[in-house]
Amino acid sequence: MKSIADIKAIRDKMQSQIVLRDNQDAEQEIRIVVGMATCGISAGARPVFNALVDEVAARNLHNVKVTRSGCLGMCKLEPIVEVHIPGEDPVTYVLVNPEKAKNIVANHIVNGNICKDYLITNN
Repeated sequence: MKSIADIKAIRDKMQSQIVLRDNQDAEQEIRIVVGMATCGISAGARPVFNALVDEVAARNLHNVKVTRSGCLGMCKLEPIVEVHIPGEDPVTYVLVNPEKAKNIVANHIVNGNICKDYLITNN
Protein backbone atom coordinates (compact mmCIF):
# COMPACT_ATOMS: atom_id res chain seq x y z
CA MET A 1 0.00 0.00 0.00
CA LYS A 2 1.30 3.43 -0.91
CA SER A 3 1.23 6.38 1.46
CA ILE A 4 -0.88 9.46 0.82
CA ALA A 5 2.29 11.38 -0.09
CA ASP A 6 3.22 8.71 -2.68
CA ILE A 7 -0.25 8.84 -4.21
CA LYS A 8 -0.16 12.67 -4.36
CA ALA A 9 3.26 12.55 -6.05
CA ILE A 10 1.91 10.12 -8.66
CA ARG A 11 -1.14 12.37 -9.20
CA ASP A 12 1.05 15.46 -9.65
CA LYS A 13 3.27 13.68 -12.17
CA MET A 14 0.27 12.47 -14.17
CA GLN A 15 -1.36 15.92 -14.08
CA SER A 16 1.70 17.44 -15.76
CA GLN A 17 1.50 14.79 -18.50
CA ILE A 18 -2.19 15.50 -19.02
CA VAL A 19 -1.41 19.20 -19.43
CA LEU A 20 1.17 18.26 -22.09
CA ARG A 21 -1.41 16.20 -23.99
CA ASP A 22 -4.25 18.72 -23.61
CA ASN A 23 -2.47 21.87 -24.78
CA GLN A 24 -5.18 24.29 -25.96
CA ASP A 25 -3.17 26.48 -28.41
CA ALA A 26 -3.77 24.23 -31.45
CA GLU A 27 -2.71 26.73 -34.13
CA GLN A 28 0.89 26.93 -32.85
CA GLU A 29 0.96 23.41 -31.50
CA ILE A 30 3.51 20.86 -32.61
CA ARG A 31 2.04 17.36 -32.66
CA ILE A 32 4.08 14.20 -32.22
CA VAL A 33 2.00 11.15 -33.15
CA VAL A 34 3.02 7.62 -32.20
CA GLY A 35 1.46 4.62 -33.95
CA MET A 36 -0.02 2.58 -31.10
CA ALA A 37 -1.98 -0.17 -32.84
CA THR A 38 -1.14 -3.74 -31.86
CA CYS A 39 1.69 -3.83 -34.42
CA GLY A 40 3.26 -0.69 -32.99
CA ILE A 41 2.85 -1.76 -29.40
CA SER A 42 4.37 -5.18 -30.08
CA ALA A 43 7.32 -3.46 -31.81
CA GLY A 44 7.98 -1.22 -28.78
CA ALA A 45 5.86 1.89 -29.31
CA ARG A 46 4.85 2.20 -25.66
CA PRO A 47 8.41 2.93 -24.39
CA VAL A 48 8.86 5.30 -27.36
CA PHE A 49 5.67 7.17 -26.42
CA ASN A 50 6.78 7.38 -22.78
CA ALA A 51 10.26 8.63 -23.78
CA LEU A 52 8.68 11.35 -25.93
CA VAL A 53 6.34 12.48 -23.14
CA ASP A 54 9.19 12.48 -20.62
CA GLU A 55 11.54 14.42 -22.93
CA VAL A 56 8.89 17.03 -23.79
CA ALA A 57 8.18 17.44 -20.07
CA ALA A 58 11.87 17.61 -19.14
CA ARG A 59 12.41 20.35 -21.71
CA ASN A 60 9.25 22.17 -20.58
CA LEU A 61 7.88 22.37 -24.15
CA HIS A 62 4.34 23.66 -23.68
CA ASN A 63 3.56 23.95 -27.39
CA VAL A 64 4.17 20.24 -28.06
CA LYS A 65 1.46 17.60 -27.83
CA VAL A 66 2.34 13.88 -27.83
CA THR A 67 -0.57 11.72 -28.98
CA ARG A 68 -1.38 8.16 -29.96
CA SER A 69 -2.72 6.91 -33.26
CA GLY A 70 -3.96 3.63 -34.61
CA CYS A 71 -2.18 1.79 -37.40
CA LEU A 72 -0.10 4.04 -39.64
CA GLY A 73 0.01 1.41 -42.40
CA MET A 74 3.64 0.29 -42.35
CA CYS A 75 3.74 -2.44 -39.75
CA LYS A 76 7.22 -3.71 -40.60
CA LEU A 77 8.62 -0.22 -39.89
CA GLU A 78 7.07 0.18 -36.44
CA PRO A 79 7.48 1.95 -34.07
CA ILE A 80 6.55 4.92 -36.24
CA VAL A 81 6.54 8.54 -35.07
CA GLU A 82 5.08 11.41 -37.09
CA VAL A 83 6.00 15.03 -36.39
CA HIS A 84 3.50 17.71 -37.43
CA ILE A 85 4.81 21.27 -37.22
CA PRO A 86 2.37 24.00 -38.34
CA GLY A 87 3.24 25.31 -41.79
CA GLU A 88 5.56 22.40 -42.61
CA ASP A 89 5.10 19.01 -44.23
CA PRO A 90 4.71 16.12 -41.77
CA VAL A 91 7.84 14.05 -41.12
CA THR A 92 7.59 10.30 -40.53
CA TYR A 93 10.27 8.51 -38.53
CA VAL A 94 10.49 4.72 -38.59
CA LEU A 95 12.00 1.99 -36.42
CA VAL A 96 12.09 4.44 -33.52
CA ASN A 97 13.36 3.40 -30.09
CA PRO A 98 13.40 5.48 -26.88
CA GLU A 99 16.89 6.88 -27.57
CA LYS A 100 15.90 7.93 -31.10
CA ALA A 101 12.74 9.48 -29.65
CA LYS A 102 14.81 11.70 -27.36
CA ASN A 103 17.00 12.69 -30.32
CA ILE A 104 13.91 13.57 -32.37
CA VAL A 105 12.78 15.97 -29.65
CA ALA A 106 16.24 17.49 -29.24
CA ASN A 107 17.14 17.81 -32.91
CA HIS A 108 13.86 18.20 -34.79
CA ILE A 109 11.48 19.77 -32.27
CA VAL A 110 13.93 22.01 -30.42
CA ASN A 111 16.54 22.78 -33.10
CA GLY A 112 14.51 22.35 -36.31
CA ASN A 113 16.82 19.74 -37.84
CA ILE A 114 15.15 16.64 -39.28
CA CYS A 115 16.83 13.42 -38.12
CA LYS A 116 17.47 12.05 -41.63
CA ASP A 117 18.95 8.78 -40.35
CA TYR A 118 15.54 7.81 -38.92
CA LEU A 119 13.56 8.32 -42.14
CA ILE A 120 12.51 5.65 -44.66
CA THR A 121 15.32 4.92 -47.11
CA ASN A 122 15.52 2.82 -50.26
CA ASN A 123 18.55 0.83 -49.03
